[in-house]
Amino acid sequence: MSYFTANVLTVFPEMFPGYLGHSLAGKALDEGVWRLNVTNIRDFATDRHRTVDDTPFGGGAGMVMRPDVLGKAVEAVHHEGTRLIYFSPRGRQVTQQMVEELANAKEATFLCGRFEGIDERVLEAYPFEEVSLGDFVLSGGEPAALAVLDAIVRLLPGVMGCRDSLTEESFSNGLLEYPQYTRPVEWNGRRVPEVLNSGHHGRIAAWRLSQAEELTKRRRPDLWQAYLETAQKRED
Repeated sequence: MSYFTANVLTVFPEMFPGYLGHSLAGKALDEGVWRLNVTNIRDFATDRHRTVDDTPFGGGAGMVMRPDVLGKAVEAVHHEGTRLIYFSPRGRQVTQQMVEELANAKEATFLCGRFEGIDERVLEAYPFEEVSLGDFVLSGGEPAALAVLDAIVRLLPGVMGCRDSLTEESFSNGLLEYPQYTRPVEWNGRRVPEVLNSGHHGRIAAWRLSQAEELTKRRRPDLWQAYLETAQKRED
């Protein structure tokens, strides 16, 4: 049974599934837990050179992906009611909540732009959500698509061996994850915190929460403030 279908529009289909064809994601793909449909945008070009871009109106550097070619590609794979994602530096930043929503959506189409971007009319004609991995620029949307798909696939039933790990990792409860330790107990003069060897589950849970709160407060003040606001709402 497929729990999620990803439709990817790209001019570099050979980049998929990439590293998603390995490890847990690759095993889940082989077993049909999720499906990947990759479409080459160049297949919808009309000239013998399979051109997908042209110079921008108004001048400027670079090239822009053509709306007539992109429109045909979108129409070929998009289904009414499924989410359309376009990776763009001007999009809203991807969050764990967004990833969870996409995983529950069962199917989504991801458009990977190239060059200086795509003709704005494509974004006007279809209900695209512009999303970004962060405040930096990539050479194309493919790396972003692979990253987001990795985040989605690991949430699907049967992919991760331990479901509890999904509820304790960073962002799952609004906090960064607490520090992790394993054997040996002492390494280079540094010891594992004693509480973790106490066997006292209540103390361990309290320590982990305090560590997560401290890390979040120090490293991500924005997340810490949101966490406090959420806690206040629950009390109210």
